[in-house]
Amino acid sequence: MKIFVTGIGTDVGKTIASAIITEALEADYWKPIQAGDLENSDTHKIAKYVSNEATVYHENSYALNTPASPHYAAELDNVVVDLNIIQEPQTDNNLVIEGAGGIFVPLNDKDTIVDLIQPDYKVIVVSRHYLGSINHTLLTIEALQYRDIAIAGIIFNGDVNEATESIILSKSGLEMIGRIENEPYFDKNVIRYYADVFRDNLLKIK
Repeated sequence: MKIFVTGIGTDVGKTIASAIITEALEADYWKPIQAGDLENSDTHKIAKYVSNEATVYHENSYALNTPASPHYAAELDNVVVDLNIIQEPQTDNNLVIEGAGGIFVPLNDKDTIVDLIQPDYKVIVVSRHYLGSINHTLLTIEALQYRDIAIAGIIFNGDVNEATESIILSKSGLEMIGRIENEPYFDKNVIRYYADVFRDNLLKIK
């Protein structure tokens, strides 16, 4: 199984969600494009959060120096992001792929994050509660559905918001895989707890 984790925007909790999914499935992890924070990248963070010994952390296809949109970070590094260079790592294990920002974050003058999603990927959308998140979530879902991309479900990030969650699930027809509460901190124990909570729903993904 190959799960692509995307968000409705930046800083909505994709990396924490990716860590939980990786831990729950003892999957491999791959961040195709990292922009900025190379000394404390998302791959470093996942490795810090995950407890199991089965996970393999695959190298970024692009490791860009500036924390910015990949197209601009690449320009500053005097490179152009080429989809042909972004080759999925070979593994017999489940694979969790983490995107960068939302699905229309540009990679170059032509391609965006959505163009990284392959036909055999199952997408999990991470939605964080804030004013406007209903619109951003439904737009993300509709854009994926328009492209016939399979969506495995939604992870909500933030304290319970029944009004928001119920309307998103009703309008999208998607399943909620789980909710990440506003935790005071995240460490291996907290990630392992959520992995145990989410595991049954993740194993239902086909």
